[in-house]
Amino acid sequence: MAEADQGAVRLAPVTGRARIEVLDMLRGIAILGIFYMNIPFMGGPLQAEFGDPRLGGWMPADKWVWSIIQVVADGTQRGTLEMLFGAGMMILTAKAMEPTGPVAVADLYLRRTMWLLVFGLVDVFLFLWPGDILHTYALASLFLFPFRKLKPRTLIILGLLWGTLGFVGGSVGYVQRVQLMHKVDAAHVAQMHHAPLAKDQKEALKEWQKKLDTLKLTPKQKKDMAEEAKARRGGFFGYVTWLDGQWIEWASQGEIFWVIEAFSTMLIGIALYKWGFIQGKRDARTYAITAIVFYAFGLGARALGVHEKLSFMPIPKTIWATDEYARLAVTIGHISLVNLLAKTRAGYKLLYPFQAAGRTAFSLYVVETFIGMWILFPGFALGYWDKWGHAGLALCATVTIFGLLIVANIYSRYFAIGPLEWAWRSLSYCKLQRFRRHDEPVQLTVVGP
Repeated sequence: MAEADQGAVRLAPVTGRARIEVLDMLRGIAILGIFYMNIPFMGGPLQAEFGDPRLGGWMPADKWVWSIIQVVADGTQRGTLEMLFGAGMMILTAKAMEPTGPVAVADLYLRRTMWLLVFGLVDVFLFLWPGDILHTYALASLFLFPFRKLKPRTLIILGLLWGTLGFVGGSVGYVQRVQLMHKVDAAHVAQMHHAPLAKDQKEALKEWQKKLDTLKLTPKQKKDMAEEAKARRGGFFGYVTWLDGQWIEWASQGEIFWVIEAFSTMLIGIALYKWGFIQGKRDARTYAITAIVFYAFGLGARALGVHEKLSFMPIPKTIWATDEYARLAVTIGHISLVNLLAKTRAGYKLLYPFQAAGRTAFSLYVVETFIGMWILFPGFALGYWDKWGHAGLALCATVTIFGLLIVANIYSRYFAIGPLEWAWRSLSYCKLQRFRRHDEPVQLTVVGP
């Protein structure tokens, strides 16, 4: 166990009694559940995820599975992980909150974050996962440390700014689309009565046609899909080259937005930790009411958004405005539900296996990547890319998740920490850490019955 002394302060990894069971449960559920969101990008056409989901298969089961995931899960697993990063930062840097807190805490935090960035880039370029979240969380975490002393209410306000910008921009877009449709309707009425069209009506019809044309695959999109199919089904070098290029394209276009989203959600995680909410210190009634209220808004807004998307028409969509708020609401609903269940005997037993997944979350995330990007879908491996629809991919994810959950629990009988967690911790503390379970007895803080 590494330590750095400045006065009487001792720095060491968070183990034993310092660990909180419900945080491991949440982390385990999130890291396994995120595979439902990642596997469509691994096993189906990208255009089905970024454009028309029907391109990924649209049998009745595919439609239902896609819709359920969009409402219940999409973005919430990474939301949970982002909030846990905020909470984890507070646990890791607890010594820095003391008046005599050492500079070594900041040094440890920065070193730990930089190593996470390295691991994230390894996940991108070695394990070939362009959707990696590790490097994004590392970049967001670089700016997090100075915010640890802010009051929870201030953190919540700052954390909601990103969603507020989305709400304002989405609301403006919604109003503009409604106005466009009114003009188009008026133009259609005029055409039916063989009346001359006003200038703004002609422009509205042209603009509406452009919106309709966006629903069709453009020549570039068709070319991109052909290149993707060739790379996915071809040999190793073409596969690697295409994936590396894909990450560079994604990062150049959207990395800053992903980092802002992650950072904003981490701030909310810090606030929830300071309130004692995320780590199970509130009573069951609080969690029950929170789950009901946040689910009511979040799931309702998302269900309406899915209904709007399923029209496959350029109609105004409320989800443009509510998207980020709804994601956060459902995420907090999930956190509330897990904490509520953990306070009951039956719920605690149900959630208990996910502790092992939470303690090996980093390793499991990379294993998920390896399974998808190296075994199941590449043409030089099993070659199942674009052979399953949304339902088939979700079934594959379910089987994989259960398998990994079993492996994690067996592994945790003998080892106190995952292999990648061990490497990350050892590099962060600049000293080899204990690895086997018998070397480091784990006594967890019980929040269940």
